[in-house]
Amino acid sequence: MTVNNTHPITSELISSHGINDEEYARILELTGREPTFTELGIWSAMWNEHCSYKSSKKWLKTLPTEGHRVVYGPGENAGVVDIGDDDVVVFKMESHNHPSFIEPYQGAATGVGGILRDVFTMGARPIAAMNALRFGDPGHAKTRHLVAGVVSGVGGYGNSFGVPTVGGEVNFHPRYNGNILVNAFAAGLAKRDAIYISKAEGVGLPVVYLGAKTGRDGVGGATMASAEFDDSIDEKRPTVQVGDPFTEKCLLEACLELMASGAVIAIQDMGAAGLTCSAVEMGARGDLGIRLNLDDVPVREENMTAYEMMLSESQERMLMVLRPEMEDQAKAIFTKWDLDFAIVGLTTDDLRFSIHHQGEEVANLPIKQLGDEAPEYDRPWVEPGTHSQQEPHLFAPPHDYNTALLKLIGSPDLCSRRWVWEQYDTLIQGNTMQLPGGDAGVVRVDGHPSKALAFSSDVTPRYVEADPFEGGKQAVAECYRNLIATGAEPLAATDNLNFGNPEKPEIMGQLVASIRGIGEACQALGMPIVSGNVSLYNETNGEAILPTPTIGGVGLIDEHERMTRIGSMQAGDAVFLIGTEGTHLARSIYQREILGEETGPAPLVDLLMEKARGEFVLAAIRADYASAVHDISDGGLAVALAEMCMAADLGMKCLIDVTYPHSALFGEDQARYIMTINSEWAGMFAANSEGAGVSFAQIGQVAEERLIINDLIDISVGDLKTVHESWFPDYMGETALAEAAE
Repeated sequence: MTVNNTHPITSELISSHGINDEEYARILELTGREPTFTELGIWSAMWNEHCSYKSSKKWLKTLPTEGHRVVYGPGENAGVVDIGDDDVVVFKMESHNHPSFIEPYQGAATGVGGILRDVFTMGARPIAAMNALRFGDPGHAKTRHLVAGVVSGVGGYGNSFGVPTVGGEVNFHPRYNGNILVNAFAAGLAKRDAIYISKAEGVGLPVVYLGAKTGRDGVGGATMASAEFDDSIDEKRPTVQVGDPFTEKCLLEACLELMASGAVIAIQDMGAAGLTCSAVEMGARGDLGIRLNLDDVPVREENMTAYEMMLSESQERMLMVLRPEMEDQAKAIFTKWDLDFAIVGLTTDDLRFSIHHQGEEVANLPIKQLGDEAPEYDRPWVEPGTHSQQEPHLFAPPHDYNTALLKLIGSPDLCSRRWVWEQYDTLIQGNTMQLPGGDAGVVRVDGHPSKALAFSSDVTPRYVEADPFEGGKQAVAECYRNLIATGAEPLAATDNLNFGNPEKPEIMGQLVASIRGIGEACQALGMPIVSGNVSLYNETNGEAILPTPTIGGVGLIDEHERMTRIGSMQAGDAVFLIGTEGTHLARSIYQREILGEETGPAPLVDLLMEKARGEFVLAAIRADYASAVHDISDGGLAVALAEMCMAADLGMKCLIDVTYPHSALFGEDQARYIMTINSEWAGMFAANSEGAGVSFAQIGQVAEERLIINDLIDISVGDLKTVHESWFPDYMGETALAEAAE
């Protein structure tokens, strides 16, 4: 076999591609010779952490991925879950962390574009998006600039494409100063019998390039995402892709029209590692070879090399195996949408990945080994330490409870995110039933008279830092509660596991323990993991981010007339606490913002209790008892009550029996909800609930104008709203943005 190679392969070149000595020895063995420069790039792309999951595969296999509603679990572009009536919801979450830190607008924008393609390449029309964003200390020199760029990028792409952003998270912590997180989620609807996967079938069939032209943007992006940052970060700017949402909208419509024509055998998004990854995955999954002729690839730049073309991550591109008899019909569809359609290769029966450029063969590699035999590491790890549980009296109470509550709801992590989500189109498509700011976003199932889908994204990194196992459980449990609070039955989840360098045993230990916790919670709460992403090496100059295993959950509301909201109560409604009084102040927002500490254990998560109380609340919603529901999480009971009052523009008068008032009001114990019930039905609700085996207590009544709790808190709802709504606009004001841009 003669393969052209004009570029010397040196040890420095190998190392710059993220390939270690052991991996290179295996590459030599599989290739049978020294690889060409293009082949080295291909091996690097397919075997890097971002594409191969080589540090996490061993542990990801332990997650529950099956259920009676699961149609496709992990392994495809997105997970697919049955919602009845021959409809399925298709969804996934994925990271674009490194690119967004280097170039915030384009990094975030192309993150949104990539996750949307993962959904519609399965044959689903996107109906909802979310994003989970983590930034550094608000006082850090780069934070405002990064917030402004990322939010603009998310909105700029999603708004132009035409998908509503219905939820998400925005949090701040100094540990993200050098490495922010941008996790993008998308969901779509499809018919169960019209799902498309990436497995190529048939020999001698045309491999077709679809969409936008290939440029040099994003070359080496997947390899860059599999390495730590250092002081040379600005040199990585060319590895960030550039997106065009209008082209992607055309690509969506063209692909769905093409799929409806019956011309598609297999289709794959060109995401990380571009043409390389899409071609290898299609061939390897179908036990077929792929032969490509790069001279036929549409390009937008002159003199592109084979290496650049194979590793470019230019956006808005797809690769397809086509029914040859439908070539003319398929091409006409893409011509109509003003998109490129080019036959660039064919499927073969030799299990080789053969690439030709300018009349020469520049790569010839074993395709199954590229796609299926990336290294799988059992990296050394240490069991994370745990902290002893701490009694509430060990934490100082606030000098003034009113001042403490106002400080909490006006803090960066608890203030209103209105400044963020008002830059997103939340209502496009006309099916949004709940705006961001509540427990979960809700979108009507288009074409169905009563069904809706709920979406939530959750994780509490400070808990995961304290105890990765309990923190992993809590991320799933909070997502479960947020779905329940809207009246949705939780169906399934996607995960985005963001951690530091897995070659450090303590970081690897965080990952292992978190996955163990996530797996237990998903099993207990009936939320299998059907898709996801692992983002490692989130470090700069050796300092890792907080461990952040984000969970994106999807729930089904059978009758959206019974959907509940955070602020849908009426004056006079009874206020019920589902669960017990708060006791846990370690790692709470209260401890951090009021006491200036971040110490102690994470709250314990009793999964049986989560399940029992969640089912109790869902049954009450479905029985038309509940007028409003909210889960209790960051900030505890007092913050949850304040959030409900602000959402409804009503007050509450509450009386709670407490031993330690500060822990009762601000403790972050799990498995708890606030539920309001029409006063006429409150007695019947309590009587009917006595035998349910769930702790509940009537603690007050919805009133006018003021939130009053015992003789400790008495604040007007207007004052609460003023403080709650002020932080973000003040922080991101015109002067602040101008300073950040300098």
